[in-house]
Amino acid sequence: MKTDHHVQTDEELVLQVQSGSHDAFAELVRRYTAYLYRVVWRTYPDKSEAEDIVQDVFLKFWDTPQKFDSERGVRFKTWISRVAVNRAIDASRKKKPVPDYEYLLQQKLEDEDIPLHDLERNVKKMELEAAIQNLPERQKLALDLCFYEEMKHKEAAEIMDVSVKGVEALLVRAKQTLRRILGERQEDAA
Repeated sequence: MKTDHHVQTDEELVLQVQSGSHDAFAELVRRYTAYLYRVVWRTYPDKSEAEDIVQDVFLKFWDTPQKFDSERGVRFKTWISRVAVNRAIDASRKKKPVPDYEYLLQQKLEDEDIPLHDLERNVKKMELEAAIQNLPERQKLALDLCFYEEMKHKEAAEIMDVSVKGVEALLVRAKQTLRRILGERQEDAA
């Protein structure tokens, strides 16, 4: 890697990885591990499995970095995201994960210092997460990329390999489905 103040693009780093640079690979891992973990976890909400999937994606990239071809006009972030999402989808099809929502609570329920409204908010987060996990796969992915990862519809469309209109339609259906699921849960609780 260069030692001057020039921040290298992902594509420059990939070219170095393709030439065997461990430093360039380490930089890409540093840049994208947390991001890919979030994307994978939203598709396969099991902490340990999500970590394994991300690690496996990077190891496969290290083994065959030529699979990324910048000549195809796809950004590295889009490409590695697509690889990670596809791996997570494959894993969830083989074995439905038991969602691990521990990080959502981040506090013990028996802690007397936690105001009741904080507990209620955490329960609502878990209910929303459970409802999201029950969405059809593509609706869930569109929602995850556009809302949780705050991607523009165009970038999400590239990762999902659909049109922008397709992403927009998936988001509309996801919101409708979530309203229905959460509405049914409120009715059941009443």
